[in-house]
Amino acid sequence: MLCITPAVVRGAGPTAYPVVVRALIVQLPASADDAPAEETTPAKEVAVESVADDRAIADRLQRILAATRWFEQSEVRVDEGVVFLTGYTESDEHKQWAGQLAKNTEDVVAVVNNIQLMERPLWDLTPAWNELRSMTRQGFQLLPLAGVALLLLLASWLLAFAASFVMDRLLERQMRNRLLRGVAVKTIMIAVILLGVYLILKVTGLTRLAATVIGGTGLFGLVVGIAFRDIAENFLASILISMQRPFEPGDLIEVAGHQGIVQGVTTRGTLLMTLDGNHVHLTNSTIYKSTIKNLTANPKTRLSFQLGIDYTDSAAFAQEIIMRVLQHHPAVLTDPEPMVLVNELAAATVNLQVFFWIDIHKHSPLKVRSAMIRLTKRACENEGLTLPDEAREVIFPRGVPIHMVSDDDEPSRETKRVASDRSPAVDEADLVSTAAEGNLSSETDEIKAQAEQSRRPDAGAELLLGDPQVSGTAVRKSS
Repeated sequence: MLCITPAVVRGAGPTAYPVVVRALIVQLPASADDAPAEETTPAKEVAVESVADDRAIADRLQRILAATRWFEQSEVRVDEGVVFLTGYTESDEHKQWAGQLAKNTEDVVAVVNNIQLMERPLWDLTPAWNELRSMTRQGFQLLPLAGVALLLLLASWLLAFAASFVMDRLLERQMRNRLLRGVAVKTIMIAVILLGVYLILKVTGLTRLAATVIGGTGLFGLVVGIAFRDIAENFLASILISMQRPFEPGDLIEVAGHQGIVQGVTTRGTLLMTLDGNHVHLTNSTIYKSTIKNLTANPKTRLSFQLGIDYTDSAAFAQEIIMRVLQHHPAVLTDPEPMVLVNELAAATVNLQVFFWIDIHKHSPLKVRSAMIRLTKRACENEGLTLPDEAREVIFPRGVPIHMVSDDDEPSRETKRVASDRSPAVDEADLVSTAAEGNLSSETDEIKAQAEQSRRPDAGAELLLGDPQVSGTAVRKSS
């Protein structure tokens, strides 16, 4: 700070010319290289006696310019009250300041400001070095606060892990769903960490940044929710499926046009193995929004097939024969009872619809249905019922030659041999199942065995482990 007090400048010669400077406060930098931090304003008025000569004005202005250290090779010349300023400076503000200073000096008629700006070299790194020094100085000043921030961050991290551990222990018995429990524990952990970050920013004095972090967290969540909408939807569907448990591992389900045995449910999707032995991976969002048909939740499954008899045959007699076959088969359940109903009167047949129930956990629907159709056909033929095919009309435009066979004619020896070869060695009615039908056992165990031997496409954590949480509904445990 340079304060110029009133002074008297006496010139040479017999006459003294006092120069009175009323007030002049100039902010000076610490060195010639440093630029002023604030805008400086010259004094509004420099009082000089009207009798002051040009030399006194020039000497006073020269000393002021030299004291500021803003100018190089500065020179002040006054001629009849006109001030001529020459020299060099780095800032245009300094040049304007010098001109305003000379203008405010008393008895100055005009100012000719010839001060020139010094051009910086093309490779001048002074601003960069100055900024680097400033950043280094600020960095050293922030070292204590950084240490405190690291301690708070470490404490927040440890507190978050402790809170998550305690919360996991508390919810382990009350919330058997692992996915839902994991979401709750991670939510508590993230909340504690965010609180620690907020306290760190408050302690270090970064209040604005702390408010920005709080506001930016919600904005970030909104952006992530929009960008990853499908992923978020799939994750929420995983939580809902693990809570509601519409199926269990090992169940045979049909969903979104796919039928298979449930191998597992992860946060990404549900893995099925089809009856063909192929893996099908469906996203949980697709499963949750689709209609799920659980074929093994109720072990009793109804099967049906249609049989057509001739119009000349008795429908009631055919029903009795078929019911006898159903009642004597070990795979057909008696509760619910099987049914044989007249379904329709077709063009050439009276169609009977056969309904019966089996235990899908023990028997294969495909195998049992095949055995029942085979046994029913054999029983109807043994009782003399006719099973005609559909009526057809065939036109022979050139006619058909007819050869009449007498009653005395007998089948040739070759025909008898072929007929004897085609006759079964064992009566078909005595066979509950043939070799082609196996033992009518369910193929679920075979599919499970194939699944254990095959490579599982996903390696996520199973979400349906543990006891199901279903109120008021009995859920079958996979055997």
